Amino acid sequence: MEQEFTLIEHLTDLRKRLIITVMAFIASLAAGFASAAHILNFIKLQPTAVNVDWNVFGFTDGIMIYFKCALVLAVLLTLPVALHQTWLFVKPALSEMEAKGTYVYIPASFLLFLLGVSFSYFIMFPMMLNFMSDINQSIGATETYGMSQYFTFLFNLVIPVGLVFEMPLIVMFLTKLGIVTPQSLRKMRKIAYFVLVVVGVLISPPDFLSDVLIIVPLFALFEISIIISAITMKRSTKNKLEQKA
Repeated sequence: MEQEFTLIEHLTDLRKRLIITVMAFIASLAAGFASAAHILNFIKLQPTAVNVDWNVFGFTDGIMIYFKCALVLAVLLTLPVALHQTWLFVKPALSEMEAKGTYVYIPASFLLFLLGVSFSYFIMFPMMLNFMSDINQSIGATETYGMSQYFTFLFNLVIPVGLVFEMPLIVMFLTKLGIVTPQSLRKMRKIAYFVLVVVGVLISPPDFLSDVLIIVPLFALFEISIIISAITMKRSTKNKLEQKA
């Protein structure tokens, strides 16, 4: 009966965390709808968009881009709330030292996502656009882009790259749990590189330069993840020895 009550408590707490996260998402989505026009106009003034006419080729193009922009902002604002609620849910099962150690994952995860989005928007996105525009001009093509093409390309790039930048943190967490080790990561390097190449090709436009611009940072993130895994494992081993002493 005590175990049943404990299970009910866990389910009640999970329900509470989910409700808070959903409410935060709804509030963030409302904020996204309120500010989407301002964000889109701001992006329109950036160097990569100055020469792009906001043509629409369908009645729903404008509203779909408006909704996608609001949705991206809502996900961005909800992410730290969702991470915090997840931490609060698992906190009772952690020791005091583990709880303090895992709390740093919340700001670190959010900052890594922002770093990935910033890297893809300010560095990768302009280089890809310039490269593809040069190719189009070299073959005498007339570039006529619409609003939907521009922002679909933008969103399809920055969001996946932002998520991929979470790799070092995920590896650090799995190392703490004992699921992966630096040795296992080094042994699977060839397989990991192959998977990262596939991921890079899938999230980048179909040209060699764009693939390289995505794949090279992915390889670097994987190597950084190995270093972080080694540091995490060393610290975990040291903490265990101190606790035994």
